[in-house]
Parts: sequence; structure tokens; C-alpha cells
Amino acid sequence: MSTAVSSATAASTVAVFKRSRGHWANVAARILRNPTAMVAALLVLGLLFMALVAPWLMPQDPFATSMFTRLKPIGTVGHLLGTDELGRDLLSRLILGSRLSLFMGITPVLLAFVIGSGIGILAGYAGGFINTIVMRTIDVLYAFPSVLLAIALSGALGAGIVNALTSLTIVFIPQIARIAESVTTQVRRSDYVDAARASGAGAFTIVRAHVLGNVLGPIFVYSTSLISVSMILASGLSFLGLGVKPPEPEWGLMLNTLRTAIYSQPWVAALPGLFIFVTSISFNMLSDGLRSAMEVKQ
Repeated sequence: MSTAVSSATAASTVAVFKRSRGHWANVAARILRNPTAMVAALLVLGLLFMALVAPWLMPQDPFATSMFTRLKPIGTVGHLLGTDELGRDLLSRLILGSRLSLFMGITPVLLAFVIGSGIGILAGYAGGFINTIVMRTIDVLYAFPSVLLAIALSGALGAGIVNALTSLTIVFIPQIARIAESVTTQVRRSDYVDAARASGAGAFTIVRAHVLGNVLGPIFVYSTSLISVSMILASGLSFLGLGVKPPEPEWGLMLNTLRTAIYSQPWVAALPGLFIFVTSISFNMLSDGLRSAMEVKQ
């Protein structure tokens, strides 16, 4: 009897694995057939690779200053993308700045994904009084516009990378928690969850085996769409002096320091903004491609 039960359990596990593998194979095939998503994925991978090997890609020291070479135009010999207001090589600073810029854009969303998903899944599955208390608390933070909340929190905590990351994480937690709660509430009312509950399965087992697999996909897709917003907010905080501090290269901070050169060298001054735009739009297009491939309703 036990042998038959074990065989049935093994067969069920194999069937679930095959269905899961088939689902992700279909998702990968849809992404490969989406040229926009593929271009965005290649751009994102290229930016991540540039950040990873930045010390070996920089043609010059990004911190070396020279008042004799300040604000050189694009195409200057020895300075392919010109120099900034202190004579530092702009190409080197843009390459090295990709590290902080991507870190400041991705890390808050990643932290908010973990914390917000946990809060939303807990509230959605528990329901009742717990759901009301948790979600009304989340709504207090969600009521504030993201930009104003990020500036207010960063201003209260003070300038710096850690404080900026904390502020942005707090900004994104309510947004992800609301999505997680909404999706979990729908899954909790499904027939297969009711069947698992009727068979005597505990709450932890139901959440692990039946809820997480169905809610993490939509939450992840939504979270990827927030990376572009996080990039812009992080750059905005640095532009306002509430994020990264000089002389560290970061695209938002570079945009701030080069704003005085907008009339003398407009193309040089616009380069950090161009990098921010390309990175943000790449993550946004990749998120749209993932949403279409995973068939997640907006």
C-alpha cells in the first residue's frame, strides 16, 4: 500500500515538474519572438556587464581633475565623450557611474519585492481583521506621491547612499504589497486552495505549495516595471543632493554638476540624462515583454 502511495506521489511530482518546465519554456519562447523585449534585454545585459567590468573598461582615471581640460567637447582627442566641469574624463565617469546608478535603481525594488510580497501575501491569505489593519496602514504610505515621499524621507534621514536606498525601499513597499495582497486574495478563493484546506493541509503548506507559485509571477512582473521608476527617483535624489555625494560618479549627480555647462557644452551636459533615459526605457520595455510572455493582465 505504501509503495503504491509513494509511486503516486512520485508520478504527481514528475507531472508538476513537467508542467512547470513547459510553462517556463513557453515564456522563454514568447520572449524570443518579441523583438522589442529582446532588444531591451540585450541593452539591460550590456549595461549590467558594463557595470560589472567597469574598472577594465574605463580609458582614464575618472577622478583625475585638470583645469586645463575642463568642459572639452565630444570627440576631443583622449576624451571621446568630452570632460566635465573639473576636467575629468566623462566616458570613464559614465562607465563607473553605471555601478552606482544601477545599484540605486535595482536594490530598492529588490528589497521592496521581498518585504512587500511578504506583507501582501500575509494580508491577502489571512483576510479579515488582519487584512484590514495591514492594508489600511499600507494605504497611508500609498496615499503620498512617490516623488514627494522619497524627497521627504531622504530629507528627514539625510543625504547618503544608505538613506536614499532606505527611502526608495519604503516608497515601493506599499505598491508591491497592494499587488501581492490583491493577487493572493484571488488565489485564496480558488477551488484548489479550498480542496487543499479540506484535505487537512496547514496554512504554511498551502501558501508554499499552492499560493506562492501562482502569485510570485505577477508580483515579479510588476516589480520589474518599478526599476525604471526607481532609476529616475534615485537620480532625482542625487540631483537634489539627497543621494550620492561627490566625488562619486552617479548619473543623477553628474547631471546636477554639469547643469551649469548647458549653454557652453549642451551635448556633454546631456549625456548623463541620456544614459538615465536609455536605462529606464530598457527596463520598462523588458517589463512589458515579461508581462506579455507570462500572460499577466495589467
